[in-house]
Amino acid sequence: MREHRAAADPIIAEHGERVFKTTGDGVLIEFASVVGAVECALALQNLAAQRNATVATDRRMEWRIGVHLGDVLIEGEDILGDGVNIAARLEGIAEPGGICISEDAFRQVRGKIEAEFADMGEQSLKNIARPLRVYRAGSPSAAKQPISPAAALPLPDKPSIAVLPFANMSGDPEQEYFADGMVEEIITVLSRIRWLFVIARNSSFTYKGQTVDVKRVGREFGVRYVLEGSVRKAAGRVRITAQLIDAASGTHLWADRFDGSLEDVFNLQDQVASGVIGAIEPKLRQSEMERAIRKPTESLDAYDLYLRALTLRDTHTDESVHEAVALLQRALAIDPNYAPAKAAIGWSRVHQRTHGRSPVSETEAAEAVALARQALEIGKDDPDTLWMAATTLAIFAGEHAVAAAAIDRALMLNPNSAHAWAARGFVCRSRDQPGPAIEAFERAMRLSPLDRLRRAFTVGIAIAHLAADRYEQAADWAEQTLREEPGYRVALTCKTAACALLDRADDARATLSQLIEAQPGLTIAQYSAFWSRIFSPALLAIWLTGLRKAGLPEG
Repeated sequence: MREHRAAADPIIAEHGERVFKTTGDGVLIEFASVVGAVECALALQNLAAQRNATVATDRRMEWRIGVHLGDVLIEGEDILGDGVNIAARLEGIAEPGGICISEDAFRQVRGKIEAEFADMGEQSLKNIARPLRVYRAGSPSAAKQPISPAAALPLPDKPSIAVLPFANMSGDPEQEYFADGMVEEIITVLSRIRWLFVIARNSSFTYKGQTVDVKRVGREFGVRYVLEGSVRKAAGRVRITAQLIDAASGTHLWADRFDGSLEDVFNLQDQVASGVIGAIEPKLRQSEMERAIRKPTESLDAYDLYLRALTLRDTHTDESVHEAVALLQRALAIDPNYAPAKAAIGWSRVHQRTHGRSPVSETEAAEAVALARQALEIGKDDPDTLWMAATTLAIFAGEHAVAAAAIDRALMLNPNSAHAWAARGFVCRSRDQPGPAIEAFERAMRLSPLDRLRRAFTVGIAIAHLAADRYEQAADWAEQTLREEPGYRVALTCKTAACALLDRADDARATLSQLIEAQPGLTIAQYSAFWSRIFSPALLAIWLTGLRKAGLPEG
């Protein structure tokens, strides 16, 4: 053993090692680089093979080596911790003359070392809580069995995404730091979205500088979506491109580019991160909904039922809202504490009240309020649960202060949620704060410019302008909403009132005619009863004055 150590020490020193401990026939060595550790292990096994070739079989010294990447605790002249324990267990399952490395180590050396690897699959290691995927490196058996594609990791029970390092297309090394920092910020912000499973930076950055096969990334990380992009610098400006890809099919779901000045790179970095998140969050949600619709009915779980309900609810028909509520109730039968489903029942009733033809009964309203309060209690760390429950309490219970506090928490947890900003706009408008309401709705549109619920953002701005006695702007925004969603009754009502208050009698009568055609028998009394909890008294007075002036009967 001493003779072998004397021959091996120069190789160990060459790779920048630090020998922490020798234990009988064992040696514990720390390396600054995983590549250096595996290269050293290969060199040591080559040395052992050469030396063993010249001695009798019963005198041969055969080594087993384990390599792992992990945190350690330095204590005097020793190192401790799970990183050390796992390396020791890997050494224990290696064959004589072989090297076993953990998956964490393999990801760092893949494509960087001239060696053969073989996937041993997940191994249960003594005193290690969870199974660990292990690879053989450089042993005779490994040389005969080139690495096969690793078994795909199972997808988690919610949408999953890996953000890969953005490619630096400018040739300027300084932009590497900018690009990496931006990707880290995107990962950090995505990680705040509770319904999303996000691969950590340390894992996704193992692909830095490599040609990427998106489908392979999906298999290795067990994710459904991959975000990749590039950075290009020219003449003091920088262009960032990003694209969202379905890892299973390779289909591009979304792509965009962002341009800015390098004078304030950190501000630009934040803008890009916010823009990317605002764009892909609703796209991810839409993609998940479409996936849930395609899924066989018998294999639906609580999450899939929730997604199907969201899809139905957003069609704004009474039938679809009732069907959505039924799906959400099925989800709660599977998981009684599923906070998003509790909150979504109330949000569905909000849609029924503001967009449907059938009224919400007192029983339905009471159930929505009770579920919203439960959702706030058990889902206080889920932004979507918070803003949906908050809107329900504002509309059906008039609890605007409670709603505002819940929405503030939702935005603290996920400041890039377009729908949480829209909910803030709604509550601000109901509290006679048209200025903050408009700012919140505009923020929602900036974050999600192609949102399927964009009509709610634009009509929200229209009504806020009406509340601020800016009737021209109210009419313009209502008209913009109607161009995107013809026949949208809230927008028709707002345009009718605004045009009447502007003394544009012909426009007011024409719009009122469309409104009555969509809702025959409509009267001032019906509108007053309908909107009294949703609008403040001041806004309701403006609303009804405009409708009276347009010619809507009192009833």
